[in-house]
Amino acid sequence: MGELLTTGLIGKWGYEFGTPMFFIAMVACAVIPYLLGSINFAVIFSKVLHHDDVREHGSGNAGSTNMLRTYGLKTALLTLFCDVMKGVLSTLLGLIVMPYYTGFAYISALCCMLGHAFPIYYGFKGGKCVATFAGAALVLNPPVWVLLILSFVLIVYISRYVSLGSVICASLFPLLINFIPFISITLEDGTAAGTPPAGIIAATLMAVLVVVLHRKNIVRLWQGQESKISFKKKNS
Repeated sequence: MGELLTTGLIGKWGYEFGTPMFFIAMVACAVIPYLLGSINFAVIFSKVLHHDDVREHGSGNAGSTNMLRTYGLKTALLTLFCDVMKGVLSTLLGLIVMPYYTGFAYISALCCMLGHAFPIYYGFKGGKCVATFAGAALVLNPPVWVLLILSFVLIVYISRYVSLGSVICASLFPLLINFIPFISITLEDGTAAGTPPAGIIAATLMAVLVVVLHRKNIVRLWQGQESKISFKKKNS
């Protein structure tokens, strides 16, 4: 187990750029997270638990916020937990495959979010990636994750707009990981392994994806027409 955490699954076979194992790992860290991200728990739980389709209610979005508005807190929390775990597991895959190059973890996180937003199982129409993003951020940079969660809770508590908190916190992520790098490993030469360029690019794309998926919410916020969050169950 210690060797796995130190060298990763492909470390013993060589993980330098250009080697076959490098490209195999790269494909695995893209395809597996995408397929995992494509599993939409909002759709599954609305059908299994309520014999309904959440996409036919409220905002039409297959996510935990619409689940909360439509079915109540318990179903929403279950959906939220599973969507967060998609991000966690996908990002861990990248770290396990290649812990020496954390760019793989960021790529895995981005691909999982793409799967959630554009799921192959549901006609490429999915959710807005906030919970999946949160799960990925937890693994990628726990200190930054804490700051983002505190900021999100404060923004939503004050404004009652989940979309506002989501957009602001996602936008802050690629900035904060530069100022607060999470150092998880030390290379053989004694230098610290911070966020690689591929990680910065992937983190930026993750933030852009969340913002783009919330473009209609942003317009409604600007127009003062965005719905505020409520913890009251509207229908059974």
